[in-house]
Amino acid sequence: MYQKFENTLLTVLQSASKKKLILWLTLGGFIASVAMIPTELVMAKMLPGKNNDTYSVYVDLPTASSIEQTQQVTQCVVDILQKEPQALDMEVFLGSGSPLDFAGLIKGSHFKNSENVAEIVINLTKKHDRSEPSYMMVQRLRPIIQKQCSALIPQTNIKFVEPPAGPPTMAAIVAEVYGNNPTGISHLSGRVKDIFTKTDGLVDIDIMQDEIVDTIEIQVNSDKIARSGLNIKHVNDIMYLAYEGMEVAAKNSDQVSEQIPIFVTLSPDGKKFSSKNVDEIIMKLSSLKLMNSSGMMVPLTEVVDIHTIKSNPMVMTKNLHQMTNVVAETDMVSQVYPLMDARNSILETFTDEYEIHKIGLFNLELIDKKTHEHYELLWDGEMEVTLDTFVDLGGAFIAALILIFLLMVIYYKSFVLSGIILLGSFLSIVGVIFGHFIMDIFTADTFFLTATSLIGFIALIGISSRNSLLLIDFTKSLMQDKGMHKQEAIAYASATRAKPIFLTAAAIILASTLLASDAVFGGLGVSLIFGTIAAVIASLIVVPILLDNCDLEKEFQFQVKKSVSIIEP
Repeated sequence: MYQKFENTLLTVLQSASKKKLILWLTLGGFIASVAMIPTELVMAKMLPGKNNDTYSVYVDLPTASSIEQTQQVTQCVVDILQKEPQALDMEVFLGSGSPLDFAGLIKGSHFKNSENVAEIVINLTKKHDRSEPSYMMVQRLRPIIQKQCSALIPQTNIKFVEPPAGPPTMAAIVAEVYGNNPTGISHLSGRVKDIFTKTDGLVDIDIMQDEIVDTIEIQVNSDKIARSGLNIKHVNDIMYLAYEGMEVAAKNSDQVSEQIPIFVTLSPDGKKFSSKNVDEIIMKLSSLKLMNSSGMMVPLTEVVDIHTIKSNPMVMTKNLHQMTNVVAETDMVSQVYPLMDARNSILETFTDEYEIHKIGLFNLELIDKKTHEHYELLWDGEMEVTLDTFVDLGGAFIAALILIFLLMVIYYKSFVLSGIILLGSFLSIVGVIFGHFIMDIFTADTFFLTATSLIGFIALIGISSRNSLLLIDFTKSLMQDKGMHKQEAIAYASATRAKPIFLTAAAIILASTLLASDAVFGGLGVSLIFGTIAAVIASLIVVPILLDNCDLEKEFQFQVKKSVSIIEP
């Protein structure tokens, strides 16, 4: 077999047209593979979805919603999730977040403590016992639950949160809006949220800021209290006792050694207000009466002032600058492409109110045309981690190529031979990208080019360089020691080194198949498998042609002499 390969390769090297054809095909394959990334035939992402054994559902109702309304929406979600055969159990945290977990650590869910929020934690069967991954389950359930349950209370936001596969971030896409005017920040954040809502692939969109709503304030009137023969402490106590409850007495018992406190408060129905109307609240509070120093019963409403005010929202800052986050998750797509679509929409539609200037690669500066106030729109989240990771890995790849090139220059004292080795190593990218394209065809969900894929590509540089190095060294030995001419030496060296190259490639491919099925390291396995195949082809076909096209006699200081048999020492 190796003799046939030697004869075939020698025939190719002796034909200029065949060599040109192979080189043009190699160039075409390289251009086609690289073009798959901007054309989105192969899509890039930090890490693919992870098949978890649990996920959470965050329920956020409008500010000032009651606990009963929150329970109503939460019960709707639970009723749908209970029909899932893969859901083992679930726990509802009403009015608070769940105990701290990996996702909640970054999203701050453990800080939740109000009547308008809830969190549902769902435990699933083990991933090896079910055919549907958790991220596919979330994708299927999200539109069903949001359609049926979000409509119960207007402006309800229901989000699905999974434990992240890699570095934890607040969300897949985070738009940080900075400025000095809280009203302007809120308005700009609302417009960014509208853009996110219209962008395909983005789900669970939310603005991390408190809403400004009408609230009822009960203010103690000191003058009325003094004229009524009461004191402020009595008024505070009756309000606290009615709606929070307090201990008013104690009871002794023969069965326990300590006194049993008697706790008094209104019944749950007695605490409820039928509406937020001021007259309704005054009527409700008028039933609470206090006895003054003269023994007369004074209604609570006679000594307090009740009026409507705007709520005081929480002010968010980062690095001492006032800001607001607009967050969004991606629905089984890479965060790169929805962000680019959203950013383009912002550049096109925000010009009616703002002058827009680009800051860096993606960030924007917006100047209000009426007030001339400055705002900044900075991108963060998994998108920022992805960008930093790909830039760092790309830099590591370039650094590896440069170091290998310099090392080969020192070894061979030739820029031409070093360039051939470098080019042969670089051609493994063709196999990496085509491998992801092929895997994407045969997988149910998108097979992304991930950070682990780039790690595999960097590892391939050494493998490809070793193959070319062995081939060139053996060719040099054949020409200098055995007196063989260039084409015969290249063909014989390629055929002889084909066996160890094949065996090394087979070992790498078989070992990498264990990684190919992993959710996180699948990209690494696919890169090693298909990149090794491309590296073998480049080493045994493309590199010999490149060697034949260069002046090896000059590079190796070859002198014509009587040919010596290969089997001779």
